[in-house]
Amino acid sequence: MKRIVHVGLGPLGIRIANDLIKREAGQIVGAIDASPSLVDKPLCEIVPSADPRLKIAPSLDAFDNWESVDGVVVATSSDLLSCEATFRGLIERGKAVVSTCEELVYPWLRHLALAEDLDDLCLQHGGRLLGTGVNPGFLMDFLPAAMTSVCNGVREVRCYRIQDASSRRIPFQKKIGAGLDDDQFAAKIKDGSLRHVGLGESLHFIAHYAGLKVERWEEDIGPVRAERELVCGLGTIPKGRAAGVRQVARGYTDERCVVHLEFQAAIGQDQPHDRVVIEGEPSIDMVIPGGVHGDIATSAIVINAIPRLIKAAPGLHTMATIPAPIHVAPGHERR
Repeated sequence: MKRIVHVGLGPLGIRIANDLIKREAGQIVGAIDASPSLVDKPLCEIVPSADPRLKIAPSLDAFDNWESVDGVVVATSSDLLSCEATFRGLIERGKAVVSTCEELVYPWLRHLALAEDLDDLCLQHGGRLLGTGVNPGFLMDFLPAAMTSVCNGVREVRCYRIQDASSRRIPFQKKIGAGLDDDQFAAKIKDGSLRHVGLGESLHFIAHYAGLKVERWEEDIGPVRAERELVCGLGTIPKGRAAGVRQVARGYTDERCVVHLEFQAAIGQDQPHDRVVIEGEPSIDMVIPGGVHGDIATSAIVINAIPRLIKAAPGLHTMATIPAPIHVAPGHERR
């Protein structure tokens, strides 16, 4: 059983830790979080099935048993620069790191020099680094890219993720702007705090791996308005206020759209679904009615990616450069 350290114990990090234990997909041998309210607490206070002897360390240096660790899960931030020091510290220890950092899914888009530096660091120290999740990381990038494997030619890829956010974590509901008025919504767009992080990364992931040249790209974002009074974990949302967000990214070649990604998440969204359309030879139109539950799937894909990354060659990876993650069954070791 793989021995895992968890870095970051917010709602998602806790979920991943609980699922890892419940699924018998690994053994948690350490936990790290700098939050003063968590430091030195027994991990079992927030992850009930965890070993009661494990206490939460405040930093990588405060954890002193790295030689026993096979892999590390990092669930701290969407922003690559915020995670850089953590990644460097883990790579220098030669560890395999799976992170939910959205910008890490395809870091060459916004952080080319840093991505190359992290790759060099991995090669130098025998580390491995991967960013993944349900989106970005699977539904709107790796899945459509993999689907092109049955095509002789690809002209255009379109992906749609339409979500009812009613059952999602409260931090996710806040992230999509649920309950905000027009001024609040506009202010959060302006300061960059209200957006689905990773849509541009997904677009360039598809373009790179499907061989679609993107000469320029654009991204639009706006509110999905509540058509009636809604109730969610954040409270009551009056009619007319933002129920969520709609974000669209488009990549063009010769003014022709070759990649179109549409993300919409809102409280009370009708007919949620995930859809991938490939225009090519042959053309494909795949729909998942109801869509894939984001929190469940993000936890699952992180856990399922761990053994694949551990077996991969050292380096900065994407979901397209490691063996495709498949469900890890309890006690089952694959060739």
